Amino acid sequence: MRKKLMLATRNKGKLLEIQALFSDLDIDIMPLDEAEDAPHVEEDGKTFMENAFKKAKVIAEATGIMALADDSGLEVDALNGAPGVYSARYSGENASDASNNSKLLAELKGVSSGKRGAHFSCVIIVYHPSGRWISTEAKCEGEITKKIIGDRGFGYDPVFYIPSINRTMAQLSPEEKNSLSHRGKALTELKSKLPGFLDSLESRS
Repeated sequence: MRKKLMLATRNKGKLLEIQALFSDLDIDIMPLDEAEDAPHVEEDGKTFMENAFKKAKVIAEATGIMALADDSGLEVDALNGAPGVYSARYSGENASDASNNSKLLAELKGVSSGKRGAHFSCVIIVYHPSGRWISTEAKCEGEITKKIIGDRGFGYDPVFYIPSINRTMAQLSPEEKNSLSHRGKALTELKSKLPGFLDSLESRS
């Protein structure tokens, strides 16, 4: 019997990434929009782990379906780790990708190329209604550009430059991004953990 996995996000970019990576697993990936009256989860944690755990737990308990939640963000050295857990709403509660990127570039105006280091961080939690859960986390190192470059991806991808490949995240194909990104790395590790986790759930049922 195929397992169901509810994604605790309405971000279509994340949904597509996860569906693509998990396409060969015996799991039905369900977007949060398919859950009637799914509660809004306030991301009020101080860490990516706290936010991801809260989202996965609340959605799993509300829907009765195993839930996957991630919390990820951009941490910029010159900004003392900002925007961090506030990455999605860096430019305000009604922030868009464009407004967040504009604010970030404005904050770094005048900062020289050698001092624009940054990394993406991602924590992923899969929480089962039984109370059992697993987690993975990963980072991707890079630098912040001085302008928008590339039109793929979402979020801060157009301003996140990866020196080792001389491209921004927004210039990568979905396959390339999954192999390099913080979320891609964390999801790949999760993919290797999931079968054992599902087997352990079966053995206890």
